[in-house]
Amino acid sequence: MERFEGFLPRNQYDVDKIEKIKKLDRNIILPLLPDLLVFTQDMNWPVAPSVLEILLTFPMEIVPHVQDVLSSDDDNWKWSILHFLVIEFPVDSKVQFKEYLTRVAETPTQSELAEELDEIAKEILETI
Repeated sequence: MERFEGFLPRNQYDVDKIEKIKKLDRNIILPLLPDLLVFTQDMNWPVAPSVLEILLTFPMEIVPHVQDVLSSDDDNWKWSILHFLVIEFPVDSKVQFKEYLTRVAETPTQSELAEELDEIAKEILETI
């Protein structure tokens, strides 16, 4: 990963670096996906919308990394991922999350309820 480190944004304000990433070949961007996903933790960060644009061009490749986020304890990040990324995926990608979405829609934890993850899970399930 070290050889790709120079491609990554320095921080959540490094919009110029994201614009440069958009111009890179897909094969160079692919190993950057997990690190780029981190910049979606807070959708108020200036880089977040542009990072989402990049991630949405890799709807199948990003699935395992999104699954990692959804298996974490960060319900706020899950909310962002579901609202801004997963819901925009094509059906082929969304279906990869069906088990998780069904569980959250039917038997959400208290913290998932507090973040209203059950509502967005139901909304995404309706599109599958």
